[in-house]
Amino acid sequence: MGEHWERSGGRATRPRSWSALVVVTVLAFGCAIVAGVAGSVAGAELTRGPDAAEIQRASAEEIARRWQVWPVKRIFPATLPYVTEQGGQERARRVGVSTRTDCQAAVDARLRATFRAAGCRAVLRATYLDALQGVVVTIGVAAFPDAASAARAHAAFPKGGRPSPGLRALSFPRTVADRFTAAGRQHGYARQEGPYVVAVTAGQVDGRPARAVGHQRETLFAFTADLADGVLRNLVTPVVPDCTAKEWLC
Repeated sequence: MGEHWERSGGRATRPRSWSALVVVTVLAFGCAIVAGVAGSVAGAELTRGPDAAEIQRASAEEIARRWQVWPVKRIFPATLPYVTEQGGQERARRVGVSTRTDCQAAVDARLRATFRAAGCRAVLRATYLDALQGVVVTIGVAAFPDAASAARAHAAFPKGGRPSPGLRALSFPRTVADRFTAAGRQHGYARQEGPYVVAVTAGQVDGRPARAVGHQRETLFAFTADLADGVLRNLVTPVVPDCTAKEWLC
């Protein structure tokens, strides 16, 4: 059988081939399937819950932002527990919190270049008084971009309880801590975990210079490590992410 022709506008035209129509139909159907699969994948991606890696990443990011988003009283509670020389339990009382957060003002000059190179974001400071009101302690929370940066800054702190170069004393006028100055610092301690370094510097409330004290019993300031460790532990302890809350980025 010969090919059929049809007239359109007075001119003879070749009819569309059935094979061409079949190809177009198949292609259209294939595209619809691909679009449907892509839509299903996209829908599943948008509606699925976060996987383990995403939860871990969200948790790490939340921890790194705590210095910035947590209220002061959560970072520096009104009281902090510690163990006394005799083994009993006591609580140190918060005297005040600094309104300044710049890194350079919070540490001695010999530490400033290291903090700058490590990308220090802020140093939060608060001063506490022991239960017997004889020892004053400034606690500093230094925030860094990551754990490696924090570790580099921590390595610059002196060992063996030496207070300098270290965290600067934070005193408050018209309080029992008003005599706490750089000269009165007798003990220092620093610990790092995650993107944070928590450091302390301590002295006696009468402001006596460290050089005038002579040999000091080692246990007098041992409790300051409990204070620092408590603040640090609170800052870096992961919690189960709540991806529906505004402070989480899941």
